[in-house]
Amino acid sequence: MSDMITAELVDLDLSADTKEAAARALAERMVALGRVTDLDGFLADVAAREAQMPTGLDGGIGIPHCRSEHVTEPTLAFGRSAAGIDFGAADGPADLVFLIAAPAGADDAHLTILSSLARQLMNAEFTDALRSVGDAGAAAALIRGEEAGSPGSEDSEDSVAAPGAASPGAATDTTTVAAAEEERPFRVVAVTSCPTGIAHTYMAAESLENAGRDAGIEIVVETQGSAGFTRLDPAVIAAADGVIFAHDVPVREKDRFAGKPTVDTGVKAAINRPADLITEVRGKAERGEVTAAATSGASGGTPVERAGDSGEGYGTKLRKWLMSGVSYMVPFVAAGGLLIALGFAIGGYEINEAPSVMDHFVWTQADSWGALLFQIGGVAFGFLVPVLAGYIAYGMADRPGLVPGFVGGAISLTINAGFLGGLAAGLIAGGVVIAIQKVRIPAALRGIMPVVVIPLISAAVVGFLMFVVIGKPIAEAQKGMTDWLNGLTGTNAVLLGALLGLMMCFDLGGPVNKVAYTFATAGIAVASPSDSAMKIMAAVMAAGMVPPLAMALATTVRGKLFNRTERENGKAAWVLGASFISEGAIPFAAADPLRVIPASMVGGAVTGALSMTFGATLRAPHGGIFVVPLIGNPFLYLVAIAAGVCVTAALVIVLKGLRKPAPATTGAGEGASAPSAGTKQPVAA
Repeated sequence: MSDMITAELVDLDLSADTKEAAARALAERMVALGRVTDLDGFLADVAAREAQMPTGLDGGIGIPHCRSEHVTEPTLAFGRSAAGIDFGAADGPADLVFLIAAPAGADDAHLTILSSLARQLMNAEFTDALRSVGDAGAAAALIRGEEAGSPGSEDSEDSVAAPGAASPGAATDTTTVAAAEEERPFRVVAVTSCPTGIAHTYMAAESLENAGRDAGIEIVVETQGSAGFTRLDPAVIAAADGVIFAHDVPVREKDRFAGKPTVDTGVKAAINRPADLITEVRGKAERGEVTAAATSGASGGTPVERAGDSGEGYGTKLRKWLMSGVSYMVPFVAAGGLLIALGFAIGGYEINEAPSVMDHFVWTQADSWGALLFQIGGVAFGFLVPVLAGYIAYGMADRPGLVPGFVGGAISLTINAGFLGGLAAGLIAGGVVIAIQKVRIPAALRGIMPVVVIPLISAAVVGFLMFVVIGKPIAEAQKGMTDWLNGLTGTNAVLLGALLGLMMCFDLGGPVNKVAYTFATAGIAVASPSDSAMKIMAAVMAAGMVPPLAMALATTVRGKLFNRTERENGKAAWVLGASFISEGAIPFAAADPLRVIPASMVGGAVTGALSMTFGATLRAPHGGIFVVPLIGNPFLYLVAIAAGVCVTAALVIVLKGLRKPAPATTGAGEGASAPSAGTKQPVAA
């Protein structure tokens, strides 16, 4: 720790009044010592981490931290604020602020030391000493561990290297677990993890261990942090009476804990209310509640549940289930669509009538190569609906949902139920598997449930429902929607283009954006898409290019309205926008959503409406300007994009010009002043 913090990295009179200003003041000290190479770039990474989850903790502590390519060596800066700074903690402002900077490739030893500090922050004696220390040198020495019991000492470091070893009374080896006791204490195993894996992971572990000691129970914690993790001994897990998962990222190898009473919550809950979690898991154990995996044979929790928050509503879960299917389908769309588009470009628009390349392929003929690309793309497109359905079911029921999901999706293609049929098949498959998993079965049959019984029964039920019950109505609805699209002309088509443009620019790659994109790609995911479907695809891609291109133009025309980081992001946005990557505008929207998002939606609507008006068509689902030669009416298509870009850029410039300028901070130089509009910092792309 001696090289991580020095007196120069300590500010005992931190005068900042916002968390952004506090991070900047401490980061400037790191820059002065050469520990950080790019102040704004590093602060953008800190802000991106802060956007994932506030870093304020109960007890007056703020721990902004991140991994960043702008950090040369692991560094810690400390500030003490008399007035307090709001870092989002439930109990109010923080007076102790620790800025932790880890290089993108920090080694395990350094991360272990930083995690040791995180544990010490749960020690009241340590934080009280920091509040009373009189000079910067003494504060740095205290943090370095030059006093007994402080972080960096051998005992503290060992407590991180061997999870649970620091807690008196903790069951840390097989011998203790196996010892026969007439009245043994309640035993708990826990897993803690957070997105960065530097601070909250270890603070939660320390908090749980302290609470366990106070409650007279044995608790062993596995910290799944950036420095890796040491798996709990299987015997320790087997002997445990309950499990606590305190995590904000999926727990690794979660199925090890199947069949135990389990409390699943966020990492901050373990830091702020560990005693409540222990009480909750004891209550579940007394009532005999165990995880679903114990009776179903599936791994603990579905992919959606592992990635989400406990207690999410059905609507939120439904959206995530659908997005799970869409996210797995999109790569097939991009690969298959671009291969088909290249096939048309090389072999002409009659390439779809070419014979199979198995029967006829001439190495020296361009038509043969065009036919080869077209037919490979067609095969890839054939997976779209089964993959969509399969991974919707996977999001609901984990791996047991894959078989009925894929079967239902394939049946949807067979009966011409298409995209809508795939959505229904995925939801039905997931629901059927969940219902089967709730049936109590003899222990002797549990081993064959996920391999034989669940796939057999669920595939049969889903197949029956798709073929006999709901398949035909869905197929009719799909045909009706296709006929409606084919009949769109004039004003209706223009309004549809405007609506799709608004959706593409609303959340820049989020769920609403994906709904519009999936709607468009579903229309062209056939061997011979209609003219209307190709017009919709063109309008969607054109609108999606507008936000990043507009931000790039605005930063070029009126750079003074943007800080240095935004101007740098603007350079990258040219390429991202040209490549149809709407996410290139996210840093701007995160920093100033009330100006950027509405302006982007207006420009997207203009572009979508103009594209439909001009009758531009597109057979490829991706590619941006790189597939312009494959677009019908390419010149007018580019005019539509340019119009939307100019509208959005102009609106952003006008709206930003109307705001009051924010006061500049000292010592940061040009472009380093705090952004206005609520002083919200941009996040990294």
